[in-house]
Amino acid sequence: MTNPLVPQQPVVVANPWETLRRFTAARIALGRAGGSLPTAPHLAFQLAHAQARDAVQLPLDQAGVASDLQTRGYQTVRLHSAAPDRATYLQRPDLGRRLAEPSRETLAALAAHAAAPPELAFVIGDGLSARAIHENAVAFLDQIAPRLIAAGWHLGPVSLVAQARVAIGDEIGQVLGAAIVVILIGERPGLSSPDSLGAYLTYGPRIGVTDAQRNCISNIRAAGLSHEAAAHKLAYLLDEARRRKLSGVLLKDEAGTRLPLTAD
Repeated sequence: MTNPLVPQQPVVVANPWETLRRFTAARIALGRAGGSLPTAPHLAFQLAHAQARDAVQLPLDQAGVASDLQTRGYQTVRLHSAAPDRATYLQRPDLGRRLAEPSRETLAALAAHAAAPPELAFVIGDGLSARAIHENAVAFLDQIAPRLIAAGWHLGPVSLVAQARVAIGDEIGQVLGAAIVVILIGERPGLSSPDSLGAYLTYGPRIGVTDAQRNCISNIRAAGLSHEAAAHKLAYLLDEARRRKLSGVLLKDEAGTRLPLTAD
């Protein structure tokens, strides 16, 4: 029985850094209950872990994303990697980097009927988070595509690929004859970012290109790098890649953090 004359310690001991939590989504200053986490942050951690697992397993809604793209006027082709299903994709990363033969044939036929090879081809791949694609890919294209078209870029069809890894963009760019390929792909979910989109730019895409020849813009999402800010960075990198005919470690992001001013 509790002795009312003895002061009782609170069950949850607050962390003196608690005021800093409003500045970050990182798990800091969670307090403690004895030698453990309090119940609320422990349950929040379990929820975040479940959301990350769900993001990896969630199937890409190819039909839905393709419909959204086509409604906006993008020529869209639905493709599949050489990984036939999710389990194989997770165990065989190499298969996610290459197209299935029927998809390669479809893309080659499309390229054969094109008036000219595109300067730039966008690829959308589920990667490790289809949720990132569902929530960000089309909205990001809405930001970047109009400014590229206004700048005179010749864009190829948008390739929408299931069970995709980053390097699958190299084969797609090679088949289309594109000078540059940008793949928008779901990034590996973190415990606070199951919806993070990455954009990888490669000049002169071809099978066998290494990651050193790519530029990456990461953490594109509502709680990370905004679509507008990411489009600003990508537009700069694309202009420089086209002008200097290179990408990767030789191309630095010097776009700055401030967005250009627009007239009222």
